[in-house]
Order: sequence, then C-alpha cells, then structure tokens
Amino acid sequence: MKKIQHIVAATDFSSPANAATTRAAFLAQELGAELHLIHVVHPLDLYVGSELSYDFQMHYQQVQQQTIKTQLETVAKQLREQFSIKVHACNRIGRAYTEIASYAASSNAGLIVAGAQGENSLLAKLIGSTALRLLKIAKCPVMIVKSKSESIKSYQQVVAAVDLSPGSVQVPVMASTIAPTAKIELLLIFDSNQEAHMYKAGIDEALLDEYRTKALTHAEQQLDDILKAQSNGHMSRQILNGYPPEAICARAKALHADLIVIGKHNTKNIEEWLLGSVSKGIAYAADCDVLLNNG
Repeated sequence: MKKIQHIVAATDFSSPANAATTRAAFLAQELGAELHLIHVVHPLDLYVGSELSYDFQMHYQQVQQQTIKTQLETVAKQLREQFSIKVHACNRIGRAYTEIASYAASSNAGLIVAGAQGENSLLAKLIGSTALRLLKIAKCPVMIVKSKSESIKSYQQVVAAVDLSPGSVQVPVMASTIAPTAKIELLLIFDSNQEAHMYKAGIDEALLDEYRTKALTHAEQQLDDILKAQSNGHMSRQILNGYPPEAICARAKALHADLIVIGKHNTKNIEEWLLGSVSKGIAYAADCDVLLNNG
C-alpha cells in the first residue's frame, strides 16, 4: 500500500465537522501527511432572491465567500499550530460530495475524513448524507468520524471486517496503516441469511452441517494466511454468525473498539438499493469511527 501523503478533511464548521478535522489533523501528524481542508458552498446558499438588485447580490456573495475563507483560514491556522503540520485550505461551490471527491482525486489524497452530521435525520436516511454519498463515489478510503470525544488519541482497538473477497486483503493493511499500534481483530461474519435461504430451499440439516464445516475450515485457513502475511503481533482473528452490519457493530461494541475498517461492496442489486449496503448499514449503526477502504 502506498504511503498516505495527503489527507482531505471536509468541514462545514459544525461540531461533527470539527471532530472530523481534528481527527484528520491528528492522523496527518501521525502519518507525516499534509492536510487539506475543504468547505463546499451550495449554489443556492449564495442566492438571496430575485427581488434584490444584481449589484447587491454580487456584494452579498463576495461578503459571504470572504467570511467563509476567513473561517477556513482560522481553522487551518489553529490546526497548524496545534499539530505542527502543513495545512492547505480550499473553498468550492457545488454539491458537497462531488466537490470533495473531485478535490481529493486532484490532490492525490490517500484518505478523506468527514463528520457524521445529519445521518440521524429521516431525509439523510432516505437520500444519504454527504458522508454516505462520499462512500459511493470517492476513489480513495473514506473515514466517517462518529466519536464525540473531545480528546484525540491513537486508535487502540480496531475491528477489520473481511469477507474473503479479493479486495479483503487490503482491509487489514489499511487498518495497520491507520492504527499501527492498535489491537486489530480480523472479523469474518457468516451471513445467517444465506443459511436461512438454503434451509427454505429444502436442503437438509446434514448437508447444511457439512457446508458449515467446510466453509469454516476454508475461512480459518484464509484468515490464517492473511495474518501470516501481515506479520503484526497485535492482530488476531474471529469468525461469527449473524447479519453482517449488525454483527460487526455488535462485535465492535463488545470489544470497545474505536474504529471499524471495512472493504467496499460493489454488489448492485434491488435488495441493496432497498435495504442499503453493508457499508451503509455499518456507517449508520456504529458507535465508533468507520473507515471504508475504497482504494
């Protein structure tokens, strides 16, 4: 995995965004990376109504953008002084998630960090918040900061959820990169829904037992291979049954994990459209920070 040299942190100056920018700055310090702060203004926020003169509208827009620029520079200055890192500030106009993803790609970012603001609203659950939309379109890993703790420290306990797909091997690599001193548990969840479907299809219990035994043996071997390749003495493995989003979040809670790392699921079907992907489910339900490895 390439060294992370640039981290993009999105901010709207809210409390959740402040937590995200602080975590991003802390990671930049730990990884020796440069931090890029970006604030995106929606075009409608610059519109003050057709009843006002063109000159006044232009003046209003200039004043608003200068105010935002000043706010952004203030945050950047504070983070430079607090963490002794290089910080860039960028202000763009457009849709937040597309502008953030575009800027991250143009700056060769290895990580995007965003707050979880708005994810508990009904509207966000229906159409997706900025952070959740970023999960879908960003070309690099995206971290959603959900922790509300004011004190920032290195991650101590990480759950690295794998599904043994070809891209799964990158999940523990990313976990080790972001949290090199943490305890990392490789977690594989056998989807209980699959067995339920097989049972409904008429497969008898003896055949299901045979399937479970073979699948478990195969999974254990693959996880052991991943562990050997990592050469990380802080890494262990665990295999559980359940519905993946719920089981992963429950395991993270039981371990008092402060970070969940997952891979991107590219399945595109009607069930995912209706119910949400594993990634989205975890992003909604997790109590701790969530990192989606899009790389």
